Amino acid sequence: MPEQPPYLRIADVLRQRIAEHEWTAGDRLPSRAQIAEECGVGENVVRRAQELLISQGVLEGRAGSGTYVAEPRRRTRVVRSSAREQPDGSPFRADMRALGKQGNWESRTEAKVPAPAEIATRLGIAEADLCVRTVYEFLGDGRPVQLSTSWEPYALTGGTLVVLPEGGPHAGAGVVNRMAAIGISVSPAVEQPEPRQATAEEASLLGIQKASLVTHIRRTYYSDEGRPVETADIVIPAALCEIVYEIPIGR
Repeated sequence: MPEQPPYLRIADVLRQRIAEHEWTAGDRLPSRAQIAEECGVGENVVRRAQELLISQGVLEGRAGSGTYVAEPRRRTRVVRSSAREQPDGSPFRADMRALGKQGNWESRTEAKVPAPAEIATRLGIAEADLCVRTVYEFLGDGRPVQLSTSWEPYALTGGTLVVLPEGGPHAGAGVVNRMAAIGISVSPAVEQPEPRQATAEEASLLGIQKASLVTHIRRTYYSDEGRPVETADIVIPAALCEIVYEIPIGR
């Protein structure tokens, strides 16, 4: 069995010292130099260990002040299920209500944006074909919960009342309900989740440390005929949210 990287060993040491209440929530940790000397490693090893624990919500970094034991907080439950599209409301708001939170979102839409190569492949269109792109910031009690960037082929919705996902009579109704309004029945949705580190921009928007762990979900909705009608990149911070999948069972 390969030897454990030094930074993971130091992360385990720090985690154990917190579990044994040597340091409690709100306590400032000793300097990296001091921890490095105590553990017989370099400061860069301690830095990587602390960055890992910060990404997991165990520690909290404060610019110009140091590293502290994070206050325990309940992770927000984020439910993923295509069955949760609702004709009279938002599944995200329903999830937030179940947690006693006020769910909302902010969005910014741009029409006629050329599709990048990866998005074109996911939508089954040519690269640089025009799309409607909408960037979302989802909030629970005013705090960021997740980010999403949605792409829809302009050729599909252009000139209709649903061309703007957050504008017109069907604003905020969700992909399934909006497409139904123009006669397109959407049934399958495919999601591909994978862990990665947050970019600097994502970290800033989500209020987390740069390079913190996030779950990146590539989601695509398809019409009954198998045509992709929307694809999105959803980013959820691992330390703040737990992802739950509901699997509908046919009878």
